[in-house]
Amino acid sequence: MTPPARRDGTPEKKNKRLQRRPQKDRQRAADIYVSKAKPARHQHVDRNRNVERTEGEGVRLQKVLAQAGVASRRMAEKLIDAGRVEVNGKVVTVQGMRIDPNTAIVRVDGARVRINEDMVYFVLNKPRGVQCTMHDDMGRPCVGDIVGEKLDAGQRLFHVGRLDAATEGLLLLTNDGELANRLMHPKYEVAKTYLATVVGEADRALVRKLREGIELEDGLAKADYAQVVDTWQGKSIVRVELHEGRKHIVRRMLKEAGYPVERLVRTKIHTVQLGEQTPGAIRALNNAELTSLYKAVGM
Repeated sequence: MTPPARRDGTPEKKNKRLQRRPQKDRQRAADIYVSKAKPARHQHVDRNRNVERTEGEGVRLQKVLAQAGVASRRMAEKLIDAGRVEVNGKVVTVQGMRIDPNTAIVRVDGARVRINEDMVYFVLNKPRGVQCTMHDDMGRPCVGDIVGEKLDAGQRLFHVGRLDAATEGLLLLTNDGELANRLMHPKYEVAKTYLATVVGEADRALVRKLREGIELEDGLAKADYAQVVDTWQGKSIVRVELHEGRKHIVRRMLKEAGYPVERLVRTKIHTVQLGEQTPGAIRALNNAELTSLYKAVGM
């Protein structure tokens, strides 16, 4: 069939952008697309929850995926066509499904999509001399002073566990109560790593003693890992990793072993590391760190 002519007599050219690719090509594009989904707080599905909405209610699934940063709406439609999206444990292949973003459980490639952006997660390098509280009645410097801008912006943060005023280093801050409670619960044995500067030139005997256990007034305390990092001029740097959360546990263990602590820095919680953060600096957890913490506590 001859293409229709323009007013100047030349044939009308087809707009290639408007031409739809064959279904096979569109399927291939969806197959190779890498999802940008953020991990959700909970990765477990309650299959009995019914959040599919009637026509006119809720938000279209492809729009929810786009708002969550998974993909553009068009690519989200292709992911749905390819069977890579689940809602409430069931694969969705029909376009136009509406859901409630506040209650729906959505997965892309088996990983739950983080839809609730109200949850925040930060790492603070707490300086020495700062009280581990959001407000100090005695007017002493506290964590709340450092993260005041976050609090003023309406984000109600609280710290996960505590560091005494003399101890510095990694402190997690969040408004995710469930994750915080699990990280602090002894059931999950979340490891924490400290670097201690102690008085005395430590040797392998100290490492062995920390690993075998030191009897304290409230029971035996063991390190999961211990290492003498350096010794110089009558002092040593000792790395201690343990999952216990008793008060002043590292200081008490080292003192009982004959090596009083001069300086103590928490450098790591599970896989989240302090790195090159300077004292007082705060940063957001990345997706890999958050996923690792959730996995550690079974969320």
